[in-house]
Amino acid sequence: MNIDMKSKLIKLSVLSLSLLSLWGCEKGDPKSAQNMGSILGGNNEQNDQFTPVVKGVDINFPSDHQAHPSFRHEWWYLTANLIDEDGNELGVQWTQFRFAAAREDNAEQSKLTVWQSQQIYMAHSAVTTEDKHYADEKWSRDQAELAGVDASPFRVYLDDWQWNSSSNDLFPATLNANSEQFGYSLTLTSDTPYQKQGEQGYSTKSSDGKVASYYYSQPFIDVSGNVTIDGVTHQVSGKGWIDREWSSQFLLDSQQGWDWFALRLNDYTSLVVFQLRNSTTGEASYASARLMKQDGSGIAISQQDITLTAVKQTEIDGRDYPTEWQVSIPSQQIELTVSALNPKAKMPLSVPYWEGPISIEGTHSGTGYMELTGY
Repeated sequence: MNIDMKSKLIKLSVLSLSLLSLWGCEKGDPKSAQNMGSILGGNNEQNDQFTPVVKGVDINFPSDHQAHPSFRHEWWYLTANLIDEDGNELGVQWTQFRFAAAREDNAEQSKLTVWQSQQIYMAHSAVTTEDKHYADEKWSRDQAELAGVDASPFRVYLDDWQWNSSSNDLFPATLNANSEQFGYSLTLTSDTPYQKQGEQGYSTKSSDGKVASYYYSQPFIDVSGNVTIDGVTHQVSGKGWIDREWSSQFLLDSQQGWDWFALRLNDYTSLVVFQLRNSTTGEASYASARLMKQDGSGIAISQQDITLTAVKQTEIDGRDYPTEWQVSIPSQQIELTVSALNPKAKMPLSVPYWEGPISIEGTHSGTGYMELTGY
């Protein structure tokens, strides 16, 4: 057996064990990976091993850019709407997830070697144009030579997919990821305040308030660099958006997934809006939104004032994904139609979901990103 084949088998074994420990796939349900509630919910006995999310905890910078290993789930999540040298639109996505595997008991387990870790990292990367969508992923345990998060200078990395800052803050930074069919090397800058979602960073995810996350964003990022697609390199520039979230239970077991929108209404105003869906009916069970200004101010919008209506479906691999929506927030005079740049932008990864750039029309015009999970 050659070295390349051994490497592939080792990676496959690590991935399989990771999925088993994190998502309960020992139940043998092939659809379990489709249900985000089974991934980000989990049983209460396991969740009790991790730190709960509670109101009144301050989010502090730059310390909270770092990993939070006592919580069960976490991500660093960047999307960017870009234009190439010929004026063509494209989108880039990069996400690094951290999962803490549940212990068999509540006893503290010491790390006996540098290769042992309860923490598992997964990274997703994608490039989307009007007629192409490429995506890839990588997995690793938390190990200094493989994957992790560094404080000074700030770095999030998994192999050669890396966010590298020149300070202990997120910006200025470079972001690099390369795969077989695509790659990118981007420069990211921002000097505007971070936006704390929900109630000063405490973001509820259900009407009864039983699940929540700590959540902040930077929706005003200047992006430049190059993107390579099928061996052709393009010079690009545009706007980016990063979300940071961590929790020990993002969803109730009764919630199957979410519809999430990052909407850039103009150069100075952005809107994040999302809804969670019930796993039985598929209907919205909770919604939230925040209107954000470049000066750091923002307005939280209650779910009673949010209406998200799917108006067009796209079938991909036997499943329907709503790729055109109407977004209505009457209190802010917002009436929008958002449409996918590429309706076929499904992420065919270990956990399949839809992710891609969108255009905005209506009371405002602009661009943004949409994520659809649990379909």
